[in-house]
Amino acid sequence: MNEFLKGKDVILASASPRRQELMAYLCHKFSVVPSKVDEFIPDEIRNGFTDKAFETAVYLAKIKCEWVAKDNERSVVIGCDTVVAVNDEILGKPENDEDAKRMLRLLSGKTHRVISGVCVAFKEKEMTFGCETEVTFRDIKEHEIDEYVKSGEPSDKAGAYAIQGQGCLFVTGIRGDFFNVVGFPVSMINSKLGEFAKDLY
Repeated sequence: MNEFLKGKDVILASASPRRQELMAYLCHKFSVVPSKVDEFIPDEIRNGFTDKAFETAVYLAKIKCEWVAKDNERSVVIGCDTVVAVNDEILGKPENDEDAKRMLRLLSGKTHRVISGVCVAFKEKEMTFGCETEVTFRDIKEHEIDEYVKSGEPSDKAGAYAIQGQGCLFVTGIRGDFFNVVGFPVSMINSKLGEFAKDLY
């Protein structure tokens, strides 16, 4: 359990069951309040940064966290967002089955980046950071893509796959934090909460 979170009202600003499972390692008791913020990426991020994928993930985590924190100033709010990047293209959640197939074709036989942005807010203080992992896929056959999309698993996953689910069958290598690919870099968050506590008091 994380020492900073003990005895505090804690809110996870995400509806993701995977993030909720991992959050439970940091804190026994917490609330889930998904944000309803518009996930529009401003032009200054689209055009103003060399690493757009990293900045996008951190920005989305920040606006989700702030959306929940504005009505919960006495709570520790943790927001998170995950994106996949390949060939300079940022992949979020697929819009439909065809979009999921398109993403999986892009990832097939390549190494891609998975970036989770995280934002922590408490008593008008805020910390943002990001975590990056490299994942390599084998060549995926078209019938495998069709079958995987039919399973429904890719529909709500960044990059259209779940490494902790059937998507693991495509993975030949990983460099970095596995749980970051799941969508919640729990070890880094645990460490950063310690830094946040020192800055707070």
